[in-house]
Amino acid sequence: MSRYAEIIIDIAYNKLDRPFTYRVPERMQEVLQPGSLVMVPFGKGNVLRKGYVITLKDDCGMDPEKVKEIAELPVNDSGYSEDDDGATAIALAAWMKRRYGSTMAAALRTVLTSRKPGKPVKTREIELILSREEAQKQLEIYIRKHQVARERLLRELMEVPRQPYSLITGKLHITAPVIRAMSLAGVIKVTEEESFRNPVLFDKADEDRKELSEAQKAIVDGVLADFDAGKSTVSLIHGITGSGKTEVYISIIKGIVDRGRKAIMLIPEIALTYQTLLRFYRYFGERVSVMNSSLSDSEKADQWERARRGEIDVIIGPRSALFTPFAQLGVIVIDEEHEGSYKNESMPKYHTREVAEELARLKNACVVLGSATPSLESYYRAQDGTYRLYTLTERLTGGTLPTVEIADLRQELRNGNRSILSERLQQLLEDRLERGEQSILFLNRRGVAGFVSCRSCGSVIKCPHCDISLSLHKNNRLVCHYCGYEQPGVKECPECGSPYISGFRAGTEQIEEHLKIRYPGARVLRLDADTTSRKGSYDKILSSFANREADILVGTQMIVKGHDFPGVTLVGILLADMSLYAGDYRAAERTFQLLTQAAGRAGRGEVPGNVVIQTYQPENYAVQYASAQDYEGFYKEEMNYRSLLLYPPAAHMLCVQLQSDNEDRAESLAGRLRELFVRDDPEVLVIGPAKGSLTKIRDQYRYVIYIKDVNYDKLVRCKDRAEAFYAYLVKIGKDPQVQVQFDFDPVSPF
Repeated sequence: MSRYAEIIIDIAYNKLDRPFTYRVPERMQEVLQPGSLVMVPFGKGNVLRKGYVITLKDDCGMDPEKVKEIAELPVNDSGYSEDDDGATAIALAAWMKRRYGSTMAAALRTVLTSRKPGKPVKTREIELILSREEAQKQLEIYIRKHQVARERLLRELMEVPRQPYSLITGKLHITAPVIRAMSLAGVIKVTEEESFRNPVLFDKADEDRKELSEAQKAIVDGVLADFDAGKSTVSLIHGITGSGKTEVYISIIKGIVDRGRKAIMLIPEIALTYQTLLRFYRYFGERVSVMNSSLSDSEKADQWERARRGEIDVIIGPRSALFTPFAQLGVIVIDEEHEGSYKNESMPKYHTREVAEELARLKNACVVLGSATPSLESYYRAQDGTYRLYTLTERLTGGTLPTVEIADLRQELRNGNRSILSERLQQLLEDRLERGEQSILFLNRRGVAGFVSCRSCGSVIKCPHCDISLSLHKNNRLVCHYCGYEQPGVKECPECGSPYISGFRAGTEQIEEHLKIRYPGARVLRLDADTTSRKGSYDKILSSFANREADILVGTQMIVKGHDFPGVTLVGILLADMSLYAGDYRAAERTFQLLTQAAGRAGRGEVPGNVVIQTYQPENYAVQYASAQDYEGFYKEEMNYRSLLLYPPAAHMLCVQLQSDNEDRAESLAGRLRELFVRDDPEVLVIGPAKGSLTKIRDQYRYVIYIKDVNYDKLVRCKDRAEAFYAYLVKIGKDPQVQVQFDFDPVSPF
């Protein structure tokens, strides 16, 4: 009986974004399942294209003679081990397409991203299949016939009956023809098995399991109780830096694994350190693995296969690890859940937290979020009861949070100090060097895209309509990338009249050189994109610092991501303002998070720590609340602004992004879409169109429209209308030749 498959062709083009029917060859009928990758002849030229099987059926619904046949399965694609695995992947991709706007092919490619075929490693062994008596008789025959090579191999196998093929050929110098002849004679047999690379292999380490505090136990018990009750809950752990969130994650995951289920542990890519992996390896051994960008395609394919076969209980990695094919998924943990890297910036522009919630619903699993500085979205949901909120308010080591001081760089300038280091930070650095303690200098470079500030009074040129800093363009125009407002550049500060108004830039390399000149005896390490470009350099620098091989570590935001250095008693935060005015409504939130996370690196050992925040805006609420480590205070004040201006999470926002190599076409379609949105739903707030934050990239002109409403479904309908309008233009032969993308609740300006 013929079987047919509905297949999505892997071409991200709207006109082809529908299933095509193909006949399933008889040789594939036992292995093909929903979610399988296939190669199919497509188009008039029958060019082989990759496709995704979404359904299997017995009736093709058309003339069978016109149905093409699936050509082949890609190398090393084994499909799914459980029937519901493929169905779940397809359901998740369909949900992502509806929620975020994309083609089904792009959504499936995202969900199945780790399934790139690799070259499997084949392990061959040679085994003696004769009894002891038979082998002795055969040995005498080889001796009599002077077959020296066969004699040598048989003697070895009589000692150890099963040995690696490579050992026999390499160490004993036995050739392949000899092995083949003995195999044909029935003396030995050669077995071949696929072996899977494991990127997480450590020497066996003693387990260093810490006793959980009562607060930690309460969180573990609460999450596992929800799981046992069949509740697919989302829990948010708000724990101060050093409060032992990782120990809680491990205990929750251990409880889930003990119940026969699997776990996904997501962390920002930059925080995936050797120390983190080692902690999990001590608990789960070779049943834990990792998925990240440093792995080759073959290594990623191997981890997919190990997970599919049930050889892994825990996978650790950045957002792509979310799509590991665990049939019996029990929990998804997202550490540092506030991190912007959890938002995908290519289509579909999904947020990992939201997709994790949907996957957990499909799998009847739980989601655990954790952060010292939760995203406003997560804390907002915890406040309204959508998430369960747990708090950890004490450091696991029993230590206290560091003492935080604010250095006013305006006053430093008035005092004649034009150094990048304030007087107070210089004093504390000298003190730490004398005492043999370590220091971290964090250069906050996020958001250096051209905001203009005054070094005398600290004021920043902002949009009068959006409360967002204006960005300085090369034509000396100041532009708001949310509403399109423009004004000429300024030579004097409009607040105090000072001529010291401009953009400001500084780099880690300059700071490193300055430190070496000022403190010639100090050992300085630098951690940034330049020093970590080689594979393994990131871990090498961090390990050197952890081993006390340096006194001062200078770096960008990658040094504040969850690292634990007990020897660090001083953290200097340079240029806190750099992220404060990044032309983004989330700038204050990101600044608060960065400053709080950076401050949390100090005093994690027995010696109390100090933190110096250097800023031109010491009175800014984000700086003030970060210096006090007061998340609640910051949340309440920031939410007042978000509510007033209808920014997430008080409302939802849809960013409609248009790109074309012809500026007039992009601007024209943007104007027509705006008219469509306003006409179809006058209640939604439509802003723009305006030019993108980068007006032109790679000869592509960019325009953007923002739509705000408290109802997410209304924004989805706006997205659907835009897609339908675009499809209509193409259908009637008026293709606007403009690429249109959608970004819901964007985390960065377009």
